[in-house]
Amino acid sequence: MAEQFQPTARQEIQELLLVALGAIPGALLRWQLSVLAPDRNLLANVLGSLVLGLLLGLPFRPRLQLLIGIGFCGSLTTFSSWMVDCVSLIAAGQAAAAIGLIGATLGLGLGGAALGLVLGRGVSARWLRPAEPLQSRR
Repeated sequence: MAEQFQPTARQEIQELLLVALGAIPGALLRWQLSVLAPDRNLLANVLGSLVLGLLLGLPFRPRLQLLIGIGFCGSLTTFSSWMVDCVSLIAAGQAAAAIGLIGATLGLGLGGAALGLVLGRGVSARWLRPAEPLQSRR
């Protein structure tokens, strides 16, 4: 049986800081989107899907995944606000608009993730060399 990787307290703190540092700009961007865009949740979720797809297409980089994937995209995107918007539309008698929002978010989110993946793989193949994966701690 292979030994499991046990992170040190220092590594745990470094990971926590990476997530926190990524979350700050993600939250600020989400806030600004709410000022600029009429449907901030749709825009935030599609943008987050694009960024996560791009990250997926790049070579495995655990620290980048913590900073951008969990920190930035985690604070930028939201499932709960999207669901509240859908429920609010249904409660207001606008079921068709709610279904449209669900379809648009899923369709554009999948499209954004796919586009990001293709872009990430293209960048990776052209300009980056693969990183060595770190041992998983789970």
